[in-house]
Amino acid sequence: MDDNEKILQIFRDTGALLEGHFILRSGLHSGHFFQCARVCEHLDRVSELVEMLAKKLAKIDCDTVLAPAMGGLVLGQEVARQLGKRFIFAEKQDGNLVLRRNFKIAKGEKILVVEDVITRGGRVNECIDIIKSCGGVPAAVAVLVDRSGGAAKFEVPCVSLLEFTFPTYEPDKIPDFLKNIEAVHPGS
Repeated sequence: MDDNEKILQIFRDTGALLEGHFILRSGLHSGHFFQCARVCEHLDRVSELVEMLAKKLAKIDCDTVLAPAMGGLVLGQEVARQLGKRFIFAEKQDGNLVLRRNFKIAKGEKILVVEDVITRGGRVNECIDIIKSCGGVPAAVAVLVDRSGGAAKFEVPCVSLLEFTFPTYEPDKIPDFLKNIEAVHPGS
């Protein structure tokens, strides 16, 4: 079994790969959803996935790991643990991601952004903006699942454990087979 199949099997085994009609955080619709929180119920599986991801991060120079809450929390913390780095997180306040809890980023501090799943990368870009506004340096982005198939681009390198593309649809272009299934917002 190759790494991609092993990763997908972990998602299947933990109930994290869902099928139905989903409205993603990006506003797009899809017949598939990665509910990474289901993987995070099994910390041994999280450690296994992050170990594979950490190997891909060997050449990334960073001081700190920053993850957006909620989806990136467990993964970001495990990446920081395995890399031996400090961990902080950004959380929503008035609809925007911000640093709270007295987290600080020093001028010139190199930050690795860790997210669970990206489709368009909006929350990752919010984290990059936070880093720069604090005088830090975005070092790279690490994601468990890049469901954009590599189309999501950032100003720094992006390392994904699994690059997987399921079709997504604009709200006004939903195919008939999805229109007949009730759409749900599964959360991150």
